Order: sequence, then C-alpha cells, then structure tokens
Amino acid sequence: MLSKIPVLGRLFRGGGAASGPVHVLRLHGVISPTRSNGPLGGSGPVLNLESLAADIEKAFKPKDVAAVALLINSPGGSPVQSNLIAARIRQLADEKQVPVLAFTEDVAASGGYWLACAADEIFANPASIVGSIGVISGGFGFTGLMEKLGVDRRLYTAGENKSRLDPFSEERPADVEWIKDLQLDLHEIFRRYVEIRRSGRFTVDDPRALMNGDVFLGDKALEVGLVDGLGDMRSTLRARFGDKVRIKLINKPKRGLPLLGLLGSGGGGAGSDPLSTAVTALEHRALWGRYGL
Repeated sequence: MLSKIPVLGRLFRGGGAASGPVHVLRLHGVISPTRSNGPLGGSGPVLNLESLAADIEKAFKPKDVAAVALLINSPGGSPVQSNLIAARIRQLADEKQVPVLAFTEDVAASGGYWLACAADEIFANPASIVGSIGVISGGFGFTGLMEKLGVDRRLYTAGENKSRLDPFSEERPADVEWIKDLQLDLHEIFRRYVEIRRSGRFTVDDPRALMNGDVFLGDKALEVGLVDGLGDMRSTLRARFGDKVRIKLINKPKRGLPLLGLLGSGGGGAGSDPLSTAVTALEHRALWGRYGL
C-alpha cells in the first residue's frame, strides 16, 4: 500500500498574491481513537479521523482555496489514526490540486511528524521539537500489588494467545518478543512513509539514521532535511501569497470544563468510569511530558 503513496511534487514557492483564502486546519493534541475530555485538562485535545473528517472536508471544499495550512502541535499517539488522518488529507489535496503546508509549533513528534509529512512542505520554529520516528508502547503491571492485597487473578480464555500482556498476570517472555516484533513492523511502515513523502529532501547519506526515535530542534531538522524551512505560519503565508492573503481558521479550539471527564461526568474519553478516564489522561500527559511539555 505504501508504494502507492505519491512522492512529493514541486515546492510551492513564489506564486504572488493568492486569489483565494488559505484555510488553516489545527492539529493540536494527542492522536488517539478515544474522545477528548477537554481542551486543557483530562486527557486534553484528541485527534482522530472521526473528529477531524468534517473539518478536513471543509478545509478543501471551496474551489478558490489557495492552500491548506496544517498547524501542528502533537506529541503523537496512535499510528493507525496518524495514517488515516494523513491519508485523508493527501487524498483531498491530490483530488482538488491544493497545496498543503505544515507548520510545527511546540512539537511535531512521532505521529505528529507523520501528520506533517502529509504536507507538500514543512516549516518549523527554530525551537520546535521535530522527529521521533519510532514506535513506543507501555503499560502497567499489577501483580505485586495484587499479591500484597491478597487478590487472585481469575482469567478464562479460548486461544492460547488471547491474554497476551495482561497487566494482572505475570509478564511472559514470549509476549514481550511478540510486542517487539509488532513494533518493528510498525516502525518499518512509519519509516517507509517518511522516506516516500520526503524523497529527495534529505541532506544525509543515510536518512534511516534519522529514524531511530531521536528528536531534533527546528534548525537541525532543516539541516538534515526533515523540514523545508523555518518560520511562523502568518509570515510564511504572507511571503508566499502576498501581504493581503486571507487566512481562515477552520476548526477553532473547543471550550469546555476539562475536569468533567475525570469526574465521570462528560462521557469520558476511554470509558464511562473515572478510573479508565484517569489512566487515559495519565497516558496522554506522559506523551507531552516526554518532550518537556
């Protein structure tokens, strides 16, 4: 499937004044299939195809749109949702023949960088954190706590591998080997996507050396070819399309009470119970914390 991904075409430089508006699509938050509990707390903003589909369609809908700008601030998350969102953006961009420019803010790492690669060009702030082309997964083990509390685990399955990585059972070496093999396969999909989308942009002899999970600040990312330029969105768009370019935000930040999800009142992001929602919030918080945010 990846072999069918179109290679990046020409850079959209120059062009003079824009005849139509530039639509801005905010991609802020953790990439996850679960819903958001609020803009500032709980699990924070969440990105997935279900929540973004209508806004993506809206961004490309007008016939006179000059370009679509992706304003990205994401530490990553689900590789499946990253792929789905990026694929939908590319599908409409190719269908409508509309250039797509990505602008990274604090972080465009892991799945966030995957989204950036859906653009024809990527621009970063010199202090932006970019890259983290890798795969990570984690969980918790509660066997020690259960032993202290005198709790027995009773688990019944049909199929010897149905209970892999059960957090309430002892970790099995075969399960660890299985998840590592799965991660290697996902990592290869991610690397191939970046290689195809950034073909001809890298300035290093071995681009895969950049795809080991390391992150780079914007200026270094430009040096090695992970991004195409440095600059903020408004200045870059004005330089590209003229001082009178019309910039329209498609999806505005959602307002709400961020703690409702953790209290079990807002429908919850990972489930209806506060514990599941709290665990999801901690996992999402950990993704941001990995980059000091």
